Amino acid sequence: MLQAIDVQFARLVRELERIPDDLYREPSLEGHAKGTMMSVGDLVAYLIGWGELVIKWIDRDQHGEPVDFPETGYQWNELGRLAQKFYADFRALPPAGLIARLRRSKEALEALIEARDEQALYGRPWYGKFTLGRMIQFNTSSPYANAHGRLRKWKKVSGLA
Repeated sequence: MLQAIDVQFARLVRELERIPDDLYREPSLEGHAKGTMMSVGDLVAYLIGWGELVIKWIDRDQHGEPVDFPETGYQWNELGRLAQKFYADFRALPPAGLIARLRRSKEALEALIEARDEQALYGRPWYGKFTLGRMIQFNTSSPYANAHGRLRKWKKVSGLA
């Protein structure tokens, strides 16, 4: 899992670092909620939001505290609204700050993975039928790959590729 996270993250960051800062806040990407638009900065905020949310889930679980999935005040059928919250949470960060915050959340998740053995990650269901390892993957390497693809497509359409 760590290798997949590292590979997908590196690909994503290479794309992000090639985008001019003045285009980061332009709402020209299809948003996470149907019929909405988002910016590159919003896409990065979404990744940060989910990464930090997984860290919160693990921390609360580790301390024997209840975990509100996906987040306090949100249901699984309200992920578009949660995405909007993430966009707003990180809107003030400049491009370099977004990438740095994304890097910190990825590194924190990797540390949480490294602190657990295979049994803890994949040996038992952690949320519903999903193992902890699978929940982490759903919110790291998979969305990093998806975001990379979105950016590649956006850059081609925008004439930046």
